[in-house]
Amino acid sequence: MKQRLVLICLASVAVAFTGCNKIQKLLHRGSPQQVAAAQPTPTPAVAAATPAPTPETAPSPAPVTANRNAAVIVLCYHRFEDLPKDYLAIKPDEFEQQMQSLKDSGFTVIPMQDFLAWRRGEKEIPNKSALITIDDGYLSGYDIAWPILKKFGYPFTMFVYIDYIGTGGKSLTWDQLAEMRDAGVDIECHTYSHQNLHGKGLHGKYAEELKQMGYEGWLHHEIVDSKQTLEKQLGIKVNVFAYPYGVYNAKAREMVKEAGYEAAFTVYGQRIPYSGAYDLLGRYAINSREPQIFQMAMNMVGGGLGAPAAEPAVAQVAAASMATQPMQGETISDPKPVIKANLATMGAVEPNSVEMRISGFGLVPSKYDEKTKIVSFQPSTQPLRDKNYTVIVSAKVAGKRAETRWDFNFDPNGAPAANSGANAAPANGAPAAVAAPPAH
Repeated sequence: MKQRLVLICLASVAVAFTGCNKIQKLLHRGSPQQVAAAQPTPTPAVAAATPAPTPETAPSPAPVTANRNAAVIVLCYHRFEDLPKDYLAIKPDEFEQQMQSLKDSGFTVIPMQDFLAWRRGEKEIPNKSALITIDDGYLSGYDIAWPILKKFGYPFTMFVYIDYIGTGGKSLTWDQLAEMRDAGVDIECHTYSHQNLHGKGLHGKYAEELKQMGYEGWLHHEIVDSKQTLEKQLGIKVNVFAYPYGVYNAKAREMVKEAGYEAAFTVYGQRIPYSGAYDLLGRYAINSREPQIFQMAMNMVGGGLGAPAAEPAVAQVAAASMATQPMQGETISDPKPVIKANLATMGAVEPNSVEMRISGFGLVPSKYDEKTKIVSFQPSTQPLRDKNYTVIVSAKVAGKRAETRWDFNFDPNGAPAANSGANAAPANGAPAAVAAPPAH
């Protein structure tokens, strides 16, 4: 009996322990979520052995060695018209022929931002590269030039100035600029009002703005505020600038640098190699009346590929930025005319440095009036005989040589031309052409 009782007790204890183990298992099992939380996922050995890279440990991208043997030409256009009336326009069919010539001559048209990346040493470009730029914001750039450029698959840059946008007539609208932006067209800055950045000869509201803001404040408005307005209106980054008329001075260059522009362009055509001043990049101003300029661009006049570039020894000032007589392209009949130019837009000219040269005459005994800023010459013994003449005026400005040139025609049988155009020199010597933007 005793033995049987002992066996029963031992069996009960065994059952009790077994039940406790089952209960404990149930208590510890809990919900699936609790189990997952209680049992953390082990970290894979590979993850522990290869930590994620940090900015300090991440490998740097392999540097690109820019092709220093490459060179670039920059073409500058304005309006596209069947009947060009001035030196800002080109016929559409001529423009299309020039775009074909670029291809036939072995040039590769590249985007502006690729050009900048090349100059930074970040990108390769072909040895013979070209940039296409269109200035001011004329409607013809949108409805005439753009379709032609699309046909060739050429990228291009629009340099626009704020005051002209959306003014009606022949100007582009903000919506059209947004459309071009969305299609990949590069849109960059050409100031607020397209006035001469020397601040000389301003009229109307522009003269009043200059008076109220002071020169540096006005210059900031033209170079910096215009950039910020474009960026805000179009949601873009603006990093390239074009000087109106190609005219600049030390203050303008300083402001361009402060504004953060990576490049700034003039209108003095030259081939652009890898190195050189970033804010004095020359462009060939193309138009129907001077086909030789496009040919100069095709020949990359200025030296061979890869030659070192520096700031131009002679700053080229566009004749369109000053008052001249005869006017650019004008035909006169007077064999002994007064030939003159208002040099106010050149800046602080050193009076004794002013010289005038005329094709067929050479250096002539011109006179310079320091008060009116006018240099003039009138032939006395040798009258005009040739059909075409080029006038070159040079002077020292702030210790550096500056130069401007323009052409006129002579026809003794032609009717006398009235010197009353937008580029004519007023009797009082005040510059006229710089007071207003180019004809719209």
